[in-house]
Amino acid sequence: MSKRAVILAGGKGTRLKPYTVVLPKPLMPIGDHTILGIIIKQLAFYGFDHITMAVNHQAEIIKAYFGDGSKYNIKIDYSLEDKPLSTMGPLKLINGLPDDFLIMNGDILTDLDFAKFYDTHCKEHSIFTISSSKREQINEYGVLETDTGDNLISFKEKPKEYFTVSMGIYMASKKIIDLIPENKAYGFDHLMLDLIKSKNFAKVKVHPGYWLDIGRPDDYAQAIDEFELKKSTFLK
Repeated sequence: MSKRAVILAGGKGTRLKPYTVVLPKPLMPIGDHTILGIIIKQLAFYGFDHITMAVNHQAEIIKAYFGDGSKYNIKIDYSLEDKPLSTMGPLKLINGLPDDFLIMNGDILTDLDFAKFYDTHCKEHSIFTISSSKREQINEYGVLETDTGDNLISFKEKPKEYFTVSMGIYMASKKIIDLIPENKAYGFDHLMLDLIKSKNFAKVKVHPGYWLDIGRPDDYAQAIDEFELKKSTFLK
């Protein structure tokens, strides 16, 4: 069965400045590769045979670098946004999407088994499946809890909170295209709220392995270091 993926590669990478002043974020180097090049190699390894890149900012540079995908033994084509359409809006521009397809950001370093994620979504006949990760956040302050009389009744020094967050990797049924407005910015948040409102709930699958979004300079530096240490984890 043919496996299709849509990679969202149209953002300006504002959080990653000054690196992205010259290069689009998907072309930021990680070791001897680009971050998007690593993703393409992973998708090819897991049996994907067709990638559509949704591009906008510095689109010509991305298209010139990756071409038709022949050097990766995978078909690559491009969908150009005339204006930013957020994360889900670009899907409305892509013709011929299959019944189920992968969507992901083009700046993610992970060891996710994309084939397993794809197969699980298809077996469950979900309208949308989110790959998620557990994250810990430490409050940098001592937290005070008071009662109605301004008495201190609880104190926590730099408490930790735990969250389940989206990895920016999704499987989607083609049915979601009907929810996306024409020529209008429509994000992941809009889609999730619409699905919840209609009680057509998305599935959430926690990935226990590695995941890093390289959107900020500190995360990018971390990705460079950890890729070199765990290269065989990311590229089989």
